[in-house]
Amino acid sequence: MIDWKAVAVGFVIIVVAGIVGFSVPILGHAVAGLIGGFAAGYLAGGSLGNGAWNGLIAGSISGVIVTLIAALLGGALGFAAGPLGTLVGGLGVLAIGIFLTVIFALDSALGGAVGAWAKA
Repeated sequence: MIDWKAVAVGFVIIVVAGIVGFSVPILGHAVAGLIGGFAAGYLAGGSLGNGAWNGLIAGSISGVIVTLIAALLGGALGFAAGPLGTLVGGLGVLAIGIFLTVIFALDSALGGAVGAWAKA
């Protein structure tokens, strides 16, 4: 069962830690997902699966939001190159964003499982 309060807290932590994570490009975002997933899993409690599920949902939502914003910005920047530039810019960012969403979801799920385990 999804604990939406835990997911919302995990999402906010992932976004805030992700913004700070820009100072350390790859490691910063991975740690952001782990911390946010941990918070979601800890607040949700229950079994490892329940913590992982809530962490996964928090990471997925944050990944989708980041992907949509990046795709819109890529499309807007590609607008300078004309219609084809907009299409290529937006779709390229969207494809990379889908991959990143999966990565965010997986490390958040791991953090969520650890958070549920820590609470037990």
